[in-house]
Amino acid sequence: MLQTIYSSKNYRWFVFAAIGLGSITHVIHVGSISIALPTIAREFNVSLTTIQWVVLAESLTLSAMLLPMGRLSDIIGRKPMYLSGITLFGLMALLSGSSPWIAHKYGFSYPILLMIPFRILQGVGAALTQANGMAMVTSTFSAKERGKSLGAHGSIIGAGGIIGPILGGVLVTYLSWHWIFWINLPLCTMTFLGILFLLDSSRFARSDQRDKKYDWIGATLSSSALLIFLLTLSNGGNFGWSSPPIIVGFLVFIGSIFSFIWWESKSSSPMLDLSLFSSRGFSIGVGSNFLSFLGVHSFRFLITFYLQAALRLTPAQISLVLIPNAISRIILGPLSGNFSDKFGTKLFTTIGLFLAGCGLLLMSFMTDKTPIWYVIFSILVMSSGSSLFISPNSAAIFSSAKGNKYGVTSALVNLSRNSGNVTGIAIATAIVSGTMLSSGFSSNVEEVMTSSTGSPVLLTFISGMQTVFVLMAGLQFLSSLAHLTTRRPNIVGY
Repeated sequence: MLQTIYSSKNYRWFVFAAIGLGSITHVIHVGSISIALPTIAREFNVSLTTIQWVVLAESLTLSAMLLPMGRLSDIIGRKPMYLSGITLFGLMALLSGSSPWIAHKYGFSYPILLMIPFRILQGVGAALTQANGMAMVTSTFSAKERGKSLGAHGSIIGAGGIIGPILGGVLVTYLSWHWIFWINLPLCTMTFLGILFLLDSSRFARSDQRDKKYDWIGATLSSSALLIFLLTLSNGGNFGWSSPPIIVGFLVFIGSIFSFIWWESKSSSPMLDLSLFSSRGFSIGVGSNFLSFLGVHSFRFLITFYLQAALRLTPAQISLVLIPNAISRIILGPLSGNFSDKFGTKLFTTIGLFLAGCGLLLMSFMTDKTPIWYVIFSILVMSSGSSLFISPNSAAIFSSAKGNKYGVTSALVNLSRNSGNVTGIAIATAIVSGTMLSSGFSSNVEEVMTSSTGSPVLLTFISGMQTVFVLMAGLQFLSSLAHLTTRRPNIVGY
């Protein structure tokens, strides 16, 4: 039976289906959490700067571990690494959802502090899957179908983007927020079985990098640099941006980056092949991927608080408002992938980033009296632009890498995405919290959520949110300009 599948001409789609289930599981999880954050914050009675760590604990770890896990997978093999990751992800989701009861049983006063270690380990599991998923899809499809496969993968992400908020809204409204974690266990189990039986181990064995040593020093330097940067950025509002801990943090980050580059340039078996960045197109692709998700995730983090506090929507209603964001990904992801195979990537990446910037700029005009149609329209414009951009940009990046570098390239693409997500949350939190503190308010979520329409604390929160969206819109426009003006091959059917 399995040999029939392995020899089938449609085998690549069996691989795609198995990996797609794992991808959609993580996207559903992220979308559900975004809906549940206000509820979790109110139950734990914590501030905006504290509740962000429910997301950041996983995302920080995921971002820091992606590059090392991608390189390690090139050496060990992608299938066993993926199976280990999906197992760890599911188990830690179970424990995260159960953290209040575990805390009560063992006498912990603050359940959220117990949840964070579980979320960190969940991030390790996510890194193991994300570092390998796209690499396995890319290596299975031919070069001429790469845009098509990545576009189809974008549809999977879009479907998860629809299911996640809806499922999160239903679970939070009718059951409890704990279920947004527990629901991952059956999904991870199905993914594990699909990968175990459908993927031919011989096709995803170690690459020709297997005889090379793993770059432990490079892995340590890259992970440390990213963790220091994101921790420093996310704590700037707490300590003050000019305080010694923050200044030292940024200096250590810069030193770690230079040390990493120096070490990788002299290593006989570098974790990251710096020659990849000799291509201007590759560098711009990775950089713009970071900026794209920087804008998208700052929106995702703030919008649920805005819709619940300013427009008085329930979690279930919020999930419906966010559906256009995912529908555009389902429709435009495959279309942009297919058309970029035929007409090149530059047109779609340039227009996509410009539209994303327009959507974020429209959001910067939202107030506590904004009609819901305007909110939905703004989201649709931003998400349409992002959907046009992602698949062609990812395809262009992979075209610059050799097959034995797909693991680290996949990790690098996901790293730029996840570090963009984390940095977006950190920047959004820092700006909104800073705006509220400078106006004499605390950043306690309960105070914002229970405020009346037109109250000073709510208007101050919205003012900070508007500043975030203006900043993110400007970054999308600059990134679009970089794609428009750079001289690089307009890749067609590579």
